[in-house]
Amino acid sequence: MNLNTYQSPLSCRYASKEMSYNWSPQRKHTLWRKLWLELARAEKELGLDITNEQIAELEAHQNDIDFKRVSEIENKLRHDVMSHIHHFGELCPKAMPIIHLGATSCFVTDNSELIQIKEGMLIIRKKLLNLIKRFSDRAEELATLPTLAFTHFQPAQPTTVGKRLSLYLQDLLLDFNRLEFELDNFQFRGVKGTTGTQASFMSLFKGDSKKVAELDLLVTKRMGFSRSLSVSSQTYTRKIDYYILTVLSGIAQSAYKFACDLRMLSHLGEIEEPWEKSQIGSSAMAYKKNPMRSERICSLARFVMSLMDNPAQTHANQWFERTLDDSANRRIVLPEAFLSIDVILSTLYNIINGLQVWPKIIERNLQREIPFMATENIMMAAVKAGGNRQELHEAIRQHSHSTIREIKELGMNNTLLDKIKNDMLFSAIAGDIDKIVNPSDFIGRAPDQVREFIKNDITPLLEKYAPLLNDNAFDEISV
Repeated sequence: MNLNTYQSPLSCRYASKEMSYNWSPQRKHTLWRKLWLELARAEKELGLDITNEQIAELEAHQNDIDFKRVSEIENKLRHDVMSHIHHFGELCPKAMPIIHLGATSCFVTDNSELIQIKEGMLIIRKKLLNLIKRFSDRAEELATLPTLAFTHFQPAQPTTVGKRLSLYLQDLLLDFNRLEFELDNFQFRGVKGTTGTQASFMSLFKGDSKKVAELDLLVTKRMGFSRSLSVSSQTYTRKIDYYILTVLSGIAQSAYKFACDLRMLSHLGEIEEPWEKSQIGSSAMAYKKNPMRSERICSLARFVMSLMDNPAQTHANQWFERTLDDSANRRIVLPEAFLSIDVILSTLYNIINGLQVWPKIIERNLQREIPFMATENIMMAAVKAGGNRQELHEAIRQHSHSTIREIKELGMNNTLLDKIKNDMLFSAIAGDIDKIVNPSDFIGRAPDQVREFIKNDITPLLEKYAPLLNDNAFDEISV
């Protein structure tokens, strides 16, 4: 690493090796050479005067790229694609005349980017699937553990820890389905020529439209795609970039929601992210256990969400058959978005895999609030035992307000149940009050909802993609 130049923290500090490699110069320009090879091979098969020796030469030099030499050539030519063509030609002198034959720069730039996007989505799919599996495991494991729910971050009717996890899991499932949709409908640019008309190839094949169409199909299939766009300009439509960024933004949103909630739960002491034995929370306050993983997720997710507007603007501003104001922009946006999501997913997996749940704290916080929530049930039980509903309501109102004042003004514990038990109006049910206030009676169908959701929605997905489930889906990276 050259410490005298800026390095993206995503690639040098956080992101996985496979995602970093996918967006590396080596991968990008190796794909360019592969595209030139397959173009020449298809042109030869369809009758152009290209020799086996030329094809063999191109095959022999797919990976040996001298980036220093490319830079020297580019300084003279001021054109990145031509600099790589000339360098490739220096290594393949016999094939030099037929490299890039009939093509425009976007043949290699756009097609290689589409391959990188597709491979990036496949990496994300694998990680998202394994993350869904782990969230599913934890949701099922904690399906019955009652916890205080919050609306407006104010105490609300109890739920369970597993039910809450199932809500995050559902978001991730929706993200997975959107990702699958984009993968299923993803297309290659193919061999379309300078402005998308394939005119140069029509010239090469002397007006044989069928051969030009076959050329497009051959190169498309050999580069791993079943179909190419029916029409394009010089570039593939930049709307595709927008659709991909919406999927990545969706994943970022889901991750942010979970991480932000976890930061608040950490403050409450109920649930925390993993904490390593020698981990330091603060350089000054030695006792601190800051939720730094969750904070990192929120930080990167905010960045990804902010990128979604960028490809929308780029697509809208592509004049006619193309302008070049998309190029420098997309060199930054696409890799950084994918690398960020890669880091987010790895960090999420690390958190959910080592999630620290503290049932005693959860119970304490729940017991502080549940007496208020149970008052209606207590009142109904007292009415059934012969009490007057209006008298009971007024008594509960007075006891509740008195208890709230004690808690807020004097810092006392919640004594509402004791007040009710000692009130003669409730004497008929005093011995049953603790049973009435059992937290498990206030969580409704939450455990069943979790189990049904996993059975009906998650398990079929995991069975369908079983080969992608493995413990090695996530690199050992700095989290």
